[in-house]
Amino acid sequence: MKKEILEQIKKLGGNIDNVKGNSLLEDLQSITFDTVLYQRPEDAPWASAEEQEPIYGIGDFINENEALFKENKEALYEKIIQKYFRQTTEGFGQMFWEVSPFTPFKQGTSDFDEWNSDFTDESTDLTEIIKVTNDPIPDFILLVTSYSFPDNFYITLSDPNPENPTLFGTDHEVFFREVTNEGNLEDFMNSFMTKEEVLEIVKKRIEG
Repeated sequence: MKKEILEQIKKLGGNIDNVKGNSLLEDLQSITFDTVLYQRPEDAPWASAEEQEPIYGIGDFINENEALFKENKEALYEKIIQKYFRQTTEGFGQMFWEVSPFTPFKQGTSDFDEWNSDFTDESTDLTEIIKVTNDPIPDFILLVTSYSFPDNFYITLSDPNPENPTLFGTDHEVFFREVTNEGNLEDFMNSFMTKEEVLEIVKKRIEG
């Protein structure tokens, strides 16, 4: 992987100490996170990026801790980090680094036994993937999951640019029947906010 991607992963709280550069799958599996990931708000029809909460529900949490803010702002900021930047399944709009191989085309694997019949009939649509990889039977790597649509993000081991592979999104309700091109890994990782960036947004809004 590009060093810029690894540097961003480290900024986001990922441990890259065991990355050896031997293979994309091995490198990704060696990266661990002790926190979840939050994407930067983007302009939407209902609200601009600046009007949206950087993390779902953080406004209410700040209001609940108004007394602490008046007493000790830094203590509030530390409390925000402790609440939101940890491995929690409570719904804050977070995403999860969950790297695992997915091999529906590889005979002899449990994924093949469970999924190959689905992937060889007309219900799946890998058009977006084939456009990029020219590979109709790729081995996948599940990279990130989320609570929103799409809720699964994959790359393929046959990506022509393993230094900065393309991500593909699909959802459990339309699993590989609908697939979207989510852009390259570098841009995807850059869409997430560091702890410092979240606090910068919070401070700007509550300190004026």
